[in-house]
Amino acid sequence: ADFEFKAEYRISPEGHSGVQYRSEELKDIPYALKGYQADIDGANTYTGQNYEERGRGFLAMRGQSVVLKAGAKPEVTGSLGSSDSLKALIKDGWNELHIVAKGNKMQHYINGVLMSETVDEDSTASKASGVLGMQVHVMPKMKVEYRNIYLKNL
Repeated sequence: ADFEFKAEYRISPEGHSGVQYRSEELKDIPYALKGYQADIDGANTYTGQNYEERGRGFLAMRGQSVVLKAGAKPEVTGSLGSSDSLKALIKDGWNELHIVAKGNKMQHYINGVLMSETVDEDSTASKASGVLGMQVHVMPKMKVEYRNIYLKNL
């Protein structure tokens, strides 16, 4: 439900992964989840954003503070910096992912810098609790590693 998550990750240049949270398991696809995701990828195209897997899709892109309302596109309410300036703070090699989910507010940090912030006011689609999982896309040359994983219930 409400939590703080930290982990170091390293991902191959071609890789795409993420940490899913407040998610639900899909009965028809083994090990698949539907829910919020702190995205990471080796090219850092998506790293730091909030994506809803098998749901509403892109919720908050890197550099955006967003409010979600029922039946509407995400409303950008503020800027956390340009996507490119934030991307420059992501290292080759090990990085720290930090997720804070409290109430309907979700924040994604990379290396201590807030990359995206989502406030989900859509009572029909938002999730207040669920499972946590590491996503791995099946693709050639895909490798992702996690270490020093911490989870604190709030």
